[in-house]
Amino acid sequence: MSTERAFKVNPSHLQRDAYLYVRQSTLRQVLENTESTQRQYQLRDQALALGWAGDQLQVIDSDLGKSGAERDRDGFQQLITDVSLGRAGIVMGLEVSRLARNSMDWHRLLELCALSETLILDEDGLYDPAHFNDRLLLGMKGTLSEAELHVLRARLQGGIRHKAQRGDLKLPLPVGLVY
Repeated sequence: MSTERAFKVNPSHLQRDAYLYVRQSTLRQVLENTESTQRQYQLRDQALALGWAGDQLQVIDSDLGKSGAERDRDGFQQLITDVSLGRAGIVMGLEVSRLARNSMDWHRLLELCALSETLILDEDGLYDPAHFNDRLLLGMKGTLSEAELHVLRARLQGGIRHKAQRGDLKLPLPVGLVY
């Protein structure tokens, strides 16, 4: 554990629970990309190394198979609720995009973490959203995550339009019809 990490974690954080948020965007990813899921669950080891006890680890994985852009994510809502009630000492996620793919959700979580003195940990480091530099970096990570989603959608739509212009786009037909 680095001294920077040890400096950010204080006894008031350790008195509250550590929350691990695990998510993958589609059920197909959950079934086929098991390495990502394992890497997300391994963040529990980081919490233990920082001083949280095993019984303080809360794993929220009810949003597996749901996109971060979806509004109906019960696990994320549970996370927001527990952070706002001061139950969380730290929130962990493999990367910012696991937590939220839109700025509104991401910045709401950052604000709640800052107000409740909750730390955020991802694969790159440990952050205190109450500190300006950490919050600035987390804000940029969230913005980049949202931009990444926009770029992916634009590429997919561009490919679809290009296929349609060539006359090669085949969409599913109603039952009983064939190309």
